[in-house]
Amino acid sequence: MDKLLIRGGRRLNGEVTISGAKNAALPELCAALLTAEPVRLANVPQLQDVNTMLRLLRNMGVAVERSAERPHEVMLDASALTSPEAPYELVKTMRASILALGPLLARFGEATVSLPGGCAIGSRPVDQHILGLQAMGAQISVEHGYIIARAKRLKGARIVTDMVTVTGTENLLMAATLADGETLLENAAQEPEIPDLAEMLIAMGAKIEGHGTSRIRIQGVERLHGVAHRIVPDRIEAGTFVCAVAAAGGDVLLRDARAGHLEAVIEKLREAGAVVESGEADGRGWIRVRSEGRLKAVSFRTSEYPAFPTDMQAQFMALDCIAEGNAVVTETIFENRFMHVNELMRLGANISIDGHVAVVEGVAKLSGATVMATDLRASASLVIAGLVAEGQTVVDRIYHLDRGYDRIETKLRALGADIERVGT
Repeated sequence: MDKLLIRGGRRLNGEVTISGAKNAALPELCAALLTAEPVRLANVPQLQDVNTMLRLLRNMGVAVERSAERPHEVMLDASALTSPEAPYELVKTMRASILALGPLLARFGEATVSLPGGCAIGSRPVDQHILGLQAMGAQISVEHGYIIARAKRLKGARIVTDMVTVTGTENLLMAATLADGETLLENAAQEPEIPDLAEMLIAMGAKIEGHGTSRIRIQGVERLHGVAHRIVPDRIEAGTFVCAVAAAGGDVLLRDARAGHLEAVIEKLREAGAVVESGEADGRGWIRVRSEGRLKAVSFRTSEYPAFPTDMQAQFMALDCIAEGNAVVTETIFENRFMHVNELMRLGANISIDGHVAVVEGVAKLSGATVMATDLRASASLVIAGLVAEGQTVVDRIYHLDRGYDRIETKLRALGADIERVGT
């Protein structure tokens, strides 16, 4: 099992290009199931979750092309699907497998999808997906760990989810594109990956309005056609890098990064004392972050977009650990998302937890140690902490990291970090 070996204390300087968004790539790969024509996706990140999704689609009979020469481009052709099923063996490590449910049901009238696995960061129930599809006329049962769905043709409906759910919004959005009549999604998630998916679907012939707001209106069509689409940049990868630079110190330009997708994080970084600039060149966004000396600890509270993202909580906490002063971190999305705290404390951080609240007392320095990643974003927080810790830090179980970051150690090394991947 691979590990990351980090020798801390180096500033980060230079340029880094942000990869395509994992949380846009996964639903957009599933969107290829909605058409019998070829779909070409560009800016596809090289991630374990993407590889898992591609294996899943191939298992269904989707033709997938991805060359070593152009690994960030994927061609998909779902014209000859053989099995509308997502088996447990292929999806047990990835919750996003549920995103195959809506497209399969909408186009083929049936789907059998295993209840998904993934990071153990708390409950992310799929009942909102099921209830929404049932409102559209689907007959659904859960048997032996599988969701079994049937519908001759889905029918438009008004769907109000009990909670804001990103994958639920994406699943129902995709399903509604081929439904009979109009579907209205109320309490829809607004994360940037959803408008990106909607724009891809519109380019395929879907009729969608209101994407990027809490109310999305979809007029179903008979069929969708092929498309070429470029995946939006990964705002969480960009946020992870700006936190790393803020913690370690330095001056880094992030290319293919959209500041508008990270406003809550950037506001907190500026409050901490980092200098953050942004703009656009040749149609692509950029962010520049500069950090000198010890920053100030900043309190924050996670919530649904456009508020501070739960996927950035662990990374910003790592920055607070070595900042001056105290910070209160309140996690409102997932109940088990403080599992990185004990590992940060092994490096010398001073953190106390009371339910959904963590109080971080900044310390002057961290000391290298061996730590264990417990989930995807926790992994990133430990890497950031390792970059600033004195001595050597070993981050174990980095398969979590590989699920969501495209060659992060290679990118950090190019910025001057002393970091390498080592085997067991």
